[in-house]
Amino acid sequence: MSFDLSRLEYYKLYGPTEGDQIALADTGLIIEIEKDFCANSYGDECVSGGGKCARDGMGLTSGLTPEAGALDVVLTNMIIMDPIIGIVKGDLGIKDGKIVGIGKAGNPNTMDITPGLIVSAATEIISGGGGMIVTPGGVDCHIHFQDPEQAWESLANGVTTMIGGGSGAKTLSVETTISGLKHMIESHEEIPVNVGFYGRGASCLPEVIEKAVHSGIIGIKLHEDWGCTPETIRTCLNIADKYGCQVQIHTDTLNEAGNLEDTLEAIGGRTIHAFHVEGAGGGHSPDVLELCSYKNVIPSSTNPTNPYTINTVAEHLDMIITVHHLNRNLKEDIEFAESRIRASTIAAEDVLHDMGAISIISSDSQGMGRAGETVLNTWQLASKMKQQRGPLPGEINGNDNQRVLRYLAKHTINPAIVLGIDDYVGSFKPGSLADIVIWKKEFFGAKPEFILKQGFMVMSAVGDANASTKASEPMIYRKQFGAYGGAINSLCRVFVMKEALEDGLEEKIPTSRGKFLPIKNTRNLSKNDMVRNNLCPVVKVDKKTYEVEIDGKKVSCPPAEVLSLAQKYYFR
Repeated sequence: MSFDLSRLEYYKLYGPTEGDQIALADTGLIIEIEKDFCANSYGDECVSGGGKCARDGMGLTSGLTPEAGALDVVLTNMIIMDPIIGIVKGDLGIKDGKIVGIGKAGNPNTMDITPGLIVSAATEIISGGGGMIVTPGGVDCHIHFQDPEQAWESLANGVTTMIGGGSGAKTLSVETTISGLKHMIESHEEIPVNVGFYGRGASCLPEVIEKAVHSGIIGIKLHEDWGCTPETIRTCLNIADKYGCQVQIHTDTLNEAGNLEDTLEAIGGRTIHAFHVEGAGGGHSPDVLELCSYKNVIPSSTNPTNPYTINTVAEHLDMIITVHHLNRNLKEDIEFAESRIRASTIAAEDVLHDMGAISIISSDSQGMGRAGETVLNTWQLASKMKQQRGPLPGEINGNDNQRVLRYLAKHTINPAIVLGIDDYVGSFKPGSLADIVIWKKEFFGAKPEFILKQGFMVMSAVGDANASTKASEPMIYRKQFGAYGGAINSLCRVFVMKEALEDGLEEKIPTSRGKFLPIKNTRNLSKNDMVRNNLCPVVKVDKKTYEVEIDGKKVSCPPAEVLSLAQKYYFR
């Protein structure tokens, strides 16, 4: 005999279902569940706890071992937000540290379940009950590795993969040099994030860059401080074409060796990843933003300019002087710094993000950005744009699903695609690493509840260890067991090129054996490959007034005076 529940009663027991809407913290963004994988068998939700159904012979399959097909871990009754799949309610299965699939999990002898999502006494169950939200771990593709503590700040905001360069707290540690690569890889045997290191592209001759390829870099970075000239651009792209990796470019603010047109000529229509494409983080002044017009250029932003607020312009001068080793007493150095700061292009950057014309948001951590605010700033920007621009085309029923998925893609799947690591991270497609962030809906974007690496907890919000329960105040972020000892090597990966592995990288760094994963070829990518962020409008910047036109129309937006996810969530 069936039992009828009102929608409210169902919500209290199992959380929201298909058609229900959920507010994301104080952002003003509303998501709607597009599909519930338990909709055909309401009441069969696999929930753990006192008086719940995750028991032997009920929700648990009797006697089934992992070798016989039981999942290692299952997240049940979760709101799953994936940039490709969409926004659904269901269960997420994990085995051997990888995603098995999304669907209905449980005991096939008593429930109608999705094939492969079998739960037994061998399965760790994390239940979402009151509407927990699950997203893929964030991918920050622009880190200056200046401080090992950056990893903990990143994890605490939902970033599980850090890609960048550098090797310590010197002035603007940009790329990881050949001699430093081994030690940086070794250091991450005790830091629980996935990593990849950029090699320095500051050479017009290929030998030194090719040596870095074989030493374990993920890609190449061109930076104006070391010289970003047409010749070094051509050399780096030639090497990238040979080995299949990505080139990241921080173009020449001073236009010393050439202007934007010269850089485009040197690129020659080949794929390239343009950092902080607005320009405050560095790049051809004043028109580097025009790179958003080109299909072969994959543009990304860094979080100091996102979103545009009443404080954005004022804070940039000191940051530029500090990270670029400038002298406050030299007029030329001050002019260099000031040439990068343009309120009009910063404002237009917000709009271009909302249109889907800038594909990625990263931090530029310690190179002017903040490691622990990439995810936070992304959702603050989405919130600001909803307030200022209203619903996106195609959004119906009062939900913001299209905007939410667009912004989610900016810090998950798109940076993974551009670097050739999207088979491993950035989404919940089957076979990818189970790097997962779990949020309470009221803290979404600001403070995650749990951070999992390959399905095992490495960090969480937890109370006093001497208290009677984990929820006893003060609740702070603490390392979990996956962040200790040999678990780190088991749960975290280093992304490199296959040539380094073929050249014996694992034998050269035996303590990291088994951590390395090869990237796939990135040379045929274009902006068309960017999920939900592939628009290529015609962008023009007036070289005198700095006003921005998009497809012939002047574009701007006012700076925010108040932001979501701010002092309500942080004492600062």
